[in-house]
Amino acid sequence: MIICVDFDGTIVDHCFPEIGQPVPGAIEWLKQLHASGAKLILYTMRSDSKTFKTALTDAVNYLRDNGVVLYAVNENPKQKSWTVSPKVYGDIYVDDAAFGCPLIFPSGFNRPCVDWGEVGPELKRICSTRS
Repeated sequence: MIICVDFDGTIVDHCFPEIGQPVPGAIEWLKQLHASGAKLILYTMRSDSKTFKTALTDAVNYLRDNGVVLYAVNENPKQKSWTVSPKVYGDIYVDDAAFGCPLIFPSGFNRPCVDWGEVGPELKRICSTRS
């Protein structure tokens, strides 16, 4: 199972280009999903650019420093063998901006974020049925 996961609003609060507070449960669920065999792709608008310098590197380092193992960043390395499409292939996409994604609005956060209390268990259930 390949899970594409957004960063801002999904793993941390929206504070771009800074790293916001962690979204409750996000890191723990990502580690559980990886441990159950899921391949995690960080799928984010962040980039390392002239303007934002290390915004993407900071996100990748944040995940690594918190024990989240990524399969890839903003690409699925296997899809190049069967398509030239720039859209990153995944089985599931988790993004606070996705229609229907359950959201919470923790105190002190800038915007609503993914409700991992609902999303995490459902992803784990789906992963277990596909393995």
